[in-house]
This record gives sequence, structure tokens and C-alpha cells, in this order.
Amino acid sequence: MFKGHANHREEAGPGTSAQSSRRESSQLQFPRDDTFENVRLFAQSHGLARHLDSFHKAAVVLQGQTTLDEIPLSTSELKALRDETERKWRQPKMLYFTILVCSVGAIEQGWAQTGMNGANLDFPKAFGVGSNSKHDTLIVGLINSGIYLSTGVLGAWLSDPVNNWLGRRGAVFVGSILCFLANLGSSLSKTWPQLLIFRFILGGGLGINASTVSVYAAECAPTGIRGGLAVSWQMWTAFGIFLGFVANAAVYSYGDDSWRLQLAGPFIPIIPLLLMLYMCPESPAWYLKHGDRYDLAFQSLCRLRNSGLLAAKELYSSHLQRTARLKMMDQEQISFSRKVLDLFSVPRIRRATTASYVVMLSQQLCGINIIAFYSSTIFSDAGFSDFGALVASCVFGFINFLGAFPAIWTMDTLGRRSLLLLTLPPMAVTMLAAGLSFNISADNPVHFGLLATLIYVFCALYSPGMGPVPNIYSAEVFPLSHREIGMSFAVATANFWAAILSLTFPRILTALTSQGAFTLYAGLNIVAVVLVFLFLPETRLKTLDELDDVFSVPTRTFVGYQTTEFLPWFVKRYVMRNKEADLPPLGFDEEYQELEQDEDDQEI
Repeated sequence: MFKGHANHREEAGPGTSAQSSRRESSQLQFPRDDTFENVRLFAQSHGLARHLDSFHKAAVVLQGQTTLDEIPLSTSELKALRDETERKWRQPKMLYFTILVCSVGAIEQGWAQTGMNGANLDFPKAFGVGSNSKHDTLIVGLINSGIYLSTGVLGAWLSDPVNNWLGRRGAVFVGSILCFLANLGSSLSKTWPQLLIFRFILGGGLGINASTVSVYAAECAPTGIRGGLAVSWQMWTAFGIFLGFVANAAVYSYGDDSWRLQLAGPFIPIIPLLLMLYMCPESPAWYLKHGDRYDLAFQSLCRLRNSGLLAAKELYSSHLQRTARLKMMDQEQISFSRKVLDLFSVPRIRRATTASYVVMLSQQLCGINIIAFYSSTIFSDAGFSDFGALVASCVFGFINFLGAFPAIWTMDTLGRRSLLLLTLPPMAVTMLAAGLSFNISADNPVHFGLLATLIYVFCALYSPGMGPVPNIYSAEVFPLSHREIGMSFAVATANFWAAILSLTFPRILTALTSQGAFTLYAGLNIVAVVLVFLFLPETRLKTLDELDDVFSVPTRTFVGYQTTEFLPWFVKRYVMRNKEADLPPLGFDEEYQELEQDEDDQEI
């Protein structure tokens, strides 16, 4: 791996001495060895000859054998290199604008999900399926799960070909147009089959966007803050959920047709998304994957990084890593069916698929989407008035949004895996307590307050952990060659299980009552803890290319280490308070062991 520049920062002296050193170094000539001849050939073959000086400097920095003061860097270049780790959040406006545009897409995603939450109170009566019969509960469950079924079966899998043809921005544009038409069509439906069809179309658009936006953000973000920026998807999805709840309450008094306005509302954020999308640069990684367009990738990186030198360093490092991998891989064009097969047959990709499947499944097992979809129904069954249930759901959405903010900083400090293991156990406890709260009579005001409080605490625990991690994790773990299809599989997994849970929840609620349903999901949270502990490697502070090392560890080796080494050490260290307890290294890959156990930040 190429991690050179981090070794130099401490050696760059301050003040006049450093400035004098840079003036002297500016007269140095680059040595004419094989490294710089390779840089020259790279630049000339990819239309980057006029940026050769920047790539020469980048190569020296990546080698890590020379102090920064010995490289002919301008003051702005030196500052940019130092800011890369010392001031990680000082980034170009265009990077934050790109993340903002991705966030608008997330708002539409969240709002589209919660529009049905409020509509559930009225549309069944409008279409004559409002009874508790098996037929009517099945129809209501099918309409609610329609977007999930469509996303898992159609939308997510359309993402790969649409991305190949149109790029990341083009895929988001197509998905957004489908969502725009489906939201308006849903509001104009005259029968429940028409509504179901438009919900399926909506799921197709949401699937393309969900499979693309997180990948787009991850590919545009610098390594050091990739996790923090990628939190924006979940955070603004949560904000969209909140806006959806607010809109549901705002139009509640519009009579029997208020559900039509609730279903139409999510078209609002699509308009600014479509207007701003092509102001953003295309993903640099997409240019590399499709035609090795290093020149266009460099143009995108220059808009997304603080200097041309940082863009050159990142691009040339990626080139070196890709070249090394291609020497060991079949370079022929891979078909769609072959990519799908590779998800389960190629060891490195299969491990990423397993980890992605586990984290997406765990998100559904925790029960958050059931609460998001049916919170108004749950509060109404608990004795709230219809309007009171909508207001209580608004509070739920707002807490979901606010709770995501801590993840911006903890995602790249604590790490993805640690956040899940810290938040899932208390989520199980609060879900169980919420179920037990139904033992209190509905006539007792304590019942309302306790149930709402426990649901809100559950939401606050979900938002910084299980909320943002699945999408961030799945968007980064697959190699570039299989990133779109891997993310498609992840989104399909999440939406398949969301569809199953949404389809069955009305029946579960009828059969087990609210108390039994909450208790069931408390147990499923414990299942999620076990899955995450056994099958989820950490990815924090690794470049997208360096994650090949993380997933070089066989699953059996990783599971064995967690159960026979890490778990006993954890009990001795934190339960029995033995500060001298020793944790043996993983013993397979030194770099991976450092990722798991070294508490200091690793070099990028």
C-alpha cells in the first residue's frame, strides 16, 4: 500500500526554517529513475502530460522516503497535505455540495416511505379494504410492502446496467424521474390495484437511487472522512421521514382524501434534486472503471479535493493498486450474470457479500422500519387519537434525524462494527421494555408516556449505529469491478426482508398483539448482535482499495478468532476488570490485526 505522506508531516519544520527549506528544494530536479519514468508514461498515455509536475510530486509523497521539505512543494500544496489529516473537514465547497445533492435524494427516500404511514389511517377505508379480515390485512400489507418488493426484485438490480450506461449522476436522474411520476400517480389512484402498481414503480426508482447514491458519495469522499460524510444518507433519510410525518399531520384535516396529499408530497424534494444533480462532478471511480478515463477522473478529483497535488496523489495511488490487481486477474469484460455469480464464488467478494448481507439483514431484524411504517397505527392502537398518533410519529422522525449527528464523528473514530455492537444490545432492552409497557392499562396516562418514551429511546439508539452503518458499509466493501452489483445485492437484501416484515406485520400485530410484536423484535435484536459479532470485519480508515486486505481473512478464521480469542479477552478485561488481560493477534494478516485491535488511527 502507498501511505507515504503521513510519515513526513512531523518532519516539516515551522516558521522561517521551513520556508527557507522549500525555497532551496524548489531548485531540486526529480531523479530520473524507473519510478518517474513510469509516472511520465502514465501521464502521457492518459492525457495528463500538462499535469506531470503534480504527478511527479505525488509519486515522491507516496513513496514515503523523502521529507515534505525536500520536495518542491508550493505553500498551498504543503498546506493541503497537512490539512488532509490535521484538518480533515476542511474540504472544497464542491465536495460538500455533492454530498448535499446526495442528501436531497435521501430526503425523498425517507419522505416516500412515511407518506404511506399517514395514508394507512385512511386509504384502506377509501378502497374498501379497512376491515381486520385476512383478505383486507393482506391487501394493506401488500400495498405497504410494494415499494420494498419492487426495490428488491427490480430497482436494485436495474442499478448496475443503468450505472454502466449513464454513470452515477445519470442513474440518480432516471431513478428520480420514476419516483416523481410514481408519487403523483399514487395520489391519483382510483382503486387499490392502481395504487399497488404505482407503489411498485416507486420502488423501482427508489431502488436505483438507494443503490447508487451511497456508492457515489463514498467514491467522491476522502478516505479520512468517508464514513462521516456517508452518514448523510441515513441522516437526511431520517430528515425526510420527519418531513413526511410533519406533512402527514399538516394535511390530516383535509378530510377523507388527505391520504392522496400524503402520497403526493414526496415529489417536492425531487425537483431541486433534478436541477442540481448535473452541477456535481461525476464519480472519479466510475471514469476509471469505464474506459480508464484518468483524465476525466482527474478533473473530477480536482473539483473534489483541496489541490491538484491531492487529486494526483489519490489518482496515481489508485492506478498503482489497480495495476497490481489486474496483473493477477482476468482482464476480460465481465458479464452481468458472471458478476452475480462472483458475489458467491470469488472468496474476497463472497466475504464482502456475507458481511453486507449480515448488516442489511440486521437492520431489518431490529424493527426500525416496522416502527417507521406503522408507528401511527401502533400509537393509535395504544389509545392515541389519530391526530395524536401522527404528532407522536413526528417526534419519532425528528429524534431519528437528530440521533444521526453523532455518527458523523464516531463513524471514523469508533468504527462501523463497534457502533453496532455498542447500540444493538440497549436497543433490544428498550424494545422489550416497550412490549412490557402494554401491561399497564391503556386508561392510565403513564402507559402513553412510557410507550412513547421507550420508542423514542430506541430510535435515538438506532440513529447513530444501525441507521447509517448498513448503507455506508455495503457501499465500501466491494471492489470497484463489482461495486454496483454488490450494492444492488445489499439493497435488494434490505428491501426483500423489509417487504417480508411489512407484509407480515399486520398479521403479527393481529396474532401477537402489540406486546407480542415488540417482544419478538427484542429477540431479533439479540440475533443481530450475534451476526454482527461473528461476521462483520471493521473497515474504518481504510481506502476503498485497501479493503481488499481486510477481506483477505477467511470467514472461518475470523469467526474462530472472535469466539476463541476476542470474546474471552473481552470478558476478562471488561467484565472481570483484569487490566492485564492480553489479546493475541489475529495471526493471519498483520495489517488486518492492527485494524481490529490498534486503538491509534491508522495511516491512510
